[in-house]
Amino acid sequence: MFADLSDAPPDPILGMAQLFAADPDPRKVDLGIGVYKDDKGDVIVLDTVKKAEQWLVETQASKRYLSSAGNPEYNDRIRALLLPEGSDAHARARTIQTPGGTGALRVAGDFIHRLRPGGRIFLPDPTWANHPALFKAAGVEIVTYPYYDVETGRLRFDDMIAALGALTANDTLLVHGCCHNPSGTDPDTDQWNAIADVLAKTGAMPLVDLAYLGFGDGLEEDRAGINILAAKLPQMIVASSCSKNFALYRERTGALTLVGGTPKQGEAAVGHLLPVVRANYSMPPDHGAAIVAHILGDAALRGEWEIELTGMRTRIQDVRRKLVEALDGRGGRDFSYLAGQNGMFALLGLPVSAVHRLRDTWHIYATDSGRANLAGLTMDNVEHVAEAFASVSQGG
Repeated sequence: MFADLSDAPPDPILGMAQLFAADPDPRKVDLGIGVYKDDKGDVIVLDTVKKAEQWLVETQASKRYLSSAGNPEYNDRIRALLLPEGSDAHARARTIQTPGGTGALRVAGDFIHRLRPGGRIFLPDPTWANHPALFKAAGVEIVTYPYYDVETGRLRFDDMIAALGALTANDTLLVHGCCHNPSGTDPDTDQWNAIADVLAKTGAMPLVDLAYLGFGDGLEEDRAGINILAAKLPQMIVASSCSKNFALYRERTGALTLVGGTPKQGEAAVGHLLPVVRANYSMPPDHGAAIVAHILGDAALRGEWEIELTGMRTRIQDVRRKLVEALDGRGGRDFSYLAGQNGMFALLGLPVSAVHRLRDTWHIYATDSGRANLAGLTMDNVEHVAEAFASVSQGG
């Protein structure tokens, strides 16, 4: 089976991480891997997470199996985090725990393919690099729709709505709930309403990838899109993640939320979803879910976590603005659009050759697509990064 295999190509992100680790230059900056870093450049553990872990050490009495749906307290609290308690959408929704947001997306792909074997999934162009691979592996046909203009740094909304006219009732539309990866550009309220109207007209199913809740403008603001969809549509799927907003990357803590036309439909949908899970990973790991469930269920910890989340969000916003200020009037490209975008990511609009010059000459690491994780910026390195961006955008 293995004798005739050639060497597999290296993962581009992991390969870049290895290059960064081996670079001895003290000025090096990692803008590649999608993790939040503090103002010292460290990937942190939240204080609330440490407190919840200590609570688990002191109180957890068993490591017995849970069900394929995962931790029930976590599921209830994530559902309430996404859809306000007391709302019609909350009553119609049911949530299961998954191994990260990626696991949620793959289970969603398998579920969609089972229920709509001839259906297509419409993915934005550009989108997270793993989306096409996940849905291709699930056997779902992929269609792309225009979303973002890299040259202008703007949403291609009119082109997007025109393309979505091709949706049918057998199709699924994937949208980023907030902090679009890789562009950082999100629809506004009017645009979310227009997307909901297209979905209502075509009968297509929305699948919302909500990986960065709280990293855009705030918890309430960042869930506005899914609440607009839930209010206007009878069905919806939401894949969410706690990797970023709880900094639980390696704990693989995610969720899949199904919204039916009625509470009974939501229950029935989860009943058909769980066999898909059982045939895949059987049940999700509990440690991260237990941490999140405790934080969200304890009023004092919940308040502390929201303060920590606000700190992460505002730090990213501050370094975005500082970068734009440092770039003002320099270089061959106008980077002012970066200040108005959301979340960690931005597309620099640089050719691959310029991205390689960033790495080879300036020791700044971004993906070949020109996606930069601006959470890798600090007040100490932002001037260096601005000088580098200005230089390579002029061919230097």
